[in-house]
Amino acid sequence: MKSTSQAANQIKVVFNNEKILSQPREKIISTRMEKSLEHESGALKELECLVGLDGVKKLVYEIYAFLTIRKLREGQGLHNAPHMFHMVFKGNPGTGKTTVARIFGKLFKDMGILEKGHLIEVERADLVGEYIGHTASRTRDIIKKALGGVLFIDEAYSLVRGGEKDFGKECIDTLIKSLEDNRKQLIVILAGYNDEMDYFLASNPGLPSRFPIKLEFPDYTIPQLLDIANGMCQEQAYYLAQDSRNLVRRLLIREMEDGLNHFSNARYVRNMIEKAIRQHAIRVVTEYTAGEIDKNLLMELRAEDFNVQ
Repeated sequence: MKSTSQAANQIKVVFNNEKILSQPREKIISTRMEKSLEHESGALKELECLVGLDGVKKLVYEIYAFLTIRKLREGQGLHNAPHMFHMVFKGNPGTGKTTVARIFGKLFKDMGILEKGHLIEVERADLVGEYIGHTASRTRDIIKKALGGVLFIDEAYSLVRGGEKDFGKECIDTLIKSLEDNRKQLIVILAGYNDEMDYFLASNPGLPSRFPIKLEFPDYTIPQLLDIANGMCQEQAYYLAQDSRNLVRRLLIREMEDGLNHFSNARYVRNMIEKAIRQHAIRVVTEYTAGEIDKNLLMELRAEDFNVQ
């Protein structure tokens, strides 16, 4: 992270005379962020285009307001204490944790908290070595790569799965030390399932206080998943026919109610859409001649494209 003055100076304090009493607080801050960060990376627009994730968006507005006030306080000669932005993301797969971490990196660069804003995504295998001392060296190397940006540790709870003698403990100890040594140059995000992350945080008394921001990523609702499916189709210039929309809804309900495994949310939707696109290609190529294939046929995903096992 940059110094307090550097971070504060990145944000333009935007106030004007618009009528704000009838607007929700989040809307007011969002509008001011758009004006303040309009020439930056576009991360704010990315965030606001995401389906759901109201808690995540609320946190971004909170941090922006916090940094804005720090700048105003600095202008009045008031003391600003150091602040940590390390986070814990809890939720099932496909709920947007990695996507949000990447957007946060860019937003924190836009707001002056980070110098580069890049994302380094790792898991246990990238951090934990095979002998004493190897893990600390690997962990330090990865931290060095992440300086100026965000270090995202997925399935972080796996670092304690081997007990006291496991080399994962060495990784945690090295990580905790780095949080102090590099707290102006690095934001660390730990991610994983809810219960497993609670157990992980309880495994080391130094962890909870060093990760003060905790965000839960709830499973998407059926309407939200359908919105995500429509968005994924539009990104690739496809659309869902009415019969396929109804079928996708039924498939999502069945998968969510199955309950045998953690539902993979948007990841499940993406796999479903990508498979349907491949089946669509087979259907069109085998059932039509070149002269019969028009633009609509190339774009429409039908229920039969989703029915193939």
